[in-house]
Amino acid sequence: MSVMERRATSARRESLLGDEPGAFAVARFVRVTPMKARRVVDLVRGMGVDDALATLKFAPQAAAATVYKVVDSAVANAESTEHLSRADLVVSQAFVDEGPTLKRHRPRAQGRATRIDKRTSHITVVVAPRVEAEPAKPAEKAAEKKGRTR
Repeated sequence: MSVMERRATSARRESLLGDEPGAFAVARFVRVTPMKARRVVDLVRGMGVDDALATLKFAPQAAAATVYKVVDSAVANAESTEHLSRADLVVSQAFVDEGPTLKRHRPRAQGRATRIDKRTSHITVVVAPRVEAEPAKPAEKAAEKKGRTR
């Protein structure tokens, strides 16, 4: 692999998509706790992008607005750089990693102080074209049923 080929694809794209078509977007250092962001991301994983955006638009969680922006950005990346159709895209991967934690102190009674952790998140969304699953042959279905035990 030449130097130019190595620069053409980023290591991050290689780890997320490999040679498959698709695009991704990342929001880093978002001031929302990873646990709360994961609740929202779990709603849209595996959905078509239009359904995912509609779901996020009306989700009551505060993190939904940020996840909406990330999904929308990933779709825009897929349309502009990969020339993929919006109608065929699906949220193939979506995950939330923990970012750095801001540590603050709150004064308490009798001269004490307790620590307040203000957590941050890195939200990553990967969109890829929808893959149509091949229907299983009738002979294979019968073989699967025979192998089951109750």
